[in-house]
Amino acid sequence: MNNALVVIDVQESFRRLPDWEFVSQPDIVGQVNRLVTAARAQGHLVVWVLGSRPGSGTVFDPARGHVRLMDGLEPHPGDPLITKTAHNAFTTTNLHQTLTSHGVRRLTVCGIRTEQCCETTTRVASDLGFDVVFATDATATTPIPHRDAPQDLPFSRLVSDPRTLGVADVIARTEYALAGRFAAIRTVDELTGA
Repeated sequence: MNNALVVIDVQESFRRLPDWEFVSQPDIVGQVNRLVTAARAQGHLVVWVLGSRPGSGTVFDPARGHVRLMDGLEPHPGDPLITKTAHNAFTTTNLHQTLTSHGVRRLTVCGIRTEQCCETTTRVASDLGFDVVFATDATATTPIPHRDAPQDLPFSRLVSDPRTLGVADVIARTEYALAGRFAAIRTVDELTGA
């Protein structure tokens, strides 16, 4: 069975957001690099995915210069580098075709927004028939403010709101929703044999 590591949205854009100081996995680059090294050693495909919102004027607008891999991540020549405009990495890209053309049947998913971009990509991959591994500690997320929280509050104040969902809860809920239905949940140590 051919395998691929799909690295989602580990990009500078997220470091520019006010919630980044509260991120669950500050060493996301180190964790991803461990997976990349292991994948390359086993001859697996490594696919890089960037999230983009052209014309938005946000940090996800390529014109702002932040839609690029975080420092410390180095694609090899020939690694697919895909840009998406949806949360999941399949809908607005040729990811499915890329994986299929390489004979990939098993994916390991890692990246930023555990519960959003990584989870939705995992679900779609499963629906498409891929065997998916969710590298839980090679994903990162931030607290989620309550839907009724005032939008104009600084994020540091939103984090102290007892209704805000903390990162541990976000990760646990994501793992619970994915495990056994859409993916196998694994750690970087398990996947790299550490």
